[in-house]
Amino acid sequence: MKILLLEDDTALANILVDYLEDDYEVVQTYSMKKALQLSEEMKFDLYIFDINVPDGDGISLLRELREFHDETPAIFITAFHDTKYLKSAFESGANDFIKKPFDLEELSQRIENVKRHFGLDSLINLTDEIAFDTKTHTLKKDEKTERLTQKESECLHYFYKNRHRVISSDELLQNFWEFEEMPSDDAIRTIVKNLRKHIGKEHIVNVRGEGYKFE
Repeated sequence: MKILLLEDDTALANILVDYLEDDYEVVQTYSMKKALQLSEEMKFDLYIFDINVPDGDGISLLRELREFHDETPAIFITAFHDTKYLKSAFESGANDFIKKPFDLEELSQRIENVKRHFGLDSLINLTDEIAFDTKTHTLKKDEKTERLTQKESECLHYFYKNRHRVISSDELLQNFWEFEEMPSDDAIRTIVKNLRKHIGKEHIVNVRGEGYKFE
């Protein structure tokens, strides 16, 4: 699991990186602009953003990311105790909020909660009968193992993490292909068709005129 940490307090940033790196891959920056650049260059499983940084704020950053269909779960950390920041954080698309000072174990439990909710563990039970390993790109059902292509695996994981909403073809194209190698919508239809063969067509349904939804 890869985390992007935006925290401008050097001492706290070092503590958080040292603590989190025992279990996760962490990329840390002090700058909002750098965080935006990193989010475009790499795929992250979780964002941990401070609200107040020298060149901007984490709330504006997350709002911008959400406008570009980036649904990566996000936890805000902040020294502010005013509820207006809490409201703004959730309105921007945050999934959790933690106030300074906090115990590292509290942060750990909040991360674990986000992992459970968004299916960020490497082994996911898609249904009672189907287990999905995101690291090996395999499905296990009825004691049989089936291998997915990397793109099929990435798209299936994305469907599962965003199972509460409809995903458009454009969103999938923007998230899994570079602009210069962007395929046609046929590529998405082919991937969806293949995934339905593996897990059953009832689990990825068409929503006419909007896209697909995992059920």
